[in-house]
Amino acid sequence: MKDKIATLPMSYRLAVTSRILAAVFGGYLVAALASVTLTLWLPQGRAEALVTGMTVSFLVYLVAVLWCMACRTAWSACVGLLVPSVILATVSGVVRGLGLV
Repeated sequence: MKDKIATLPMSYRLAVTSRILAAVFGGYLVAALASVTLTLWLPQGRAEALVTGMTVSFLVYLVAVLWCMACRTAWSACVGLLVPSVILATVSGVVRGLGLV
């Protein structure tokens, strides 16, 4: 078993490590932004919207981690997390900026 681990090239190790880091930090970013956006947009009371947004954020985080591990490269994983992050941040920023809350 030890020989098999020692034969993995460094590039493979770095690729897996970068996807893990993207999954942990990028997934958290997407989940947090999804929670904020859902909390602002849901037509419920403030407490109910908050609980619903936080509950859905766990599913979003799971999907983000699975996305990062399914990608072939770390760049596609990062772009796949960056695009939804920008969209969610823009939507929540517009809602807050227009005073629709």
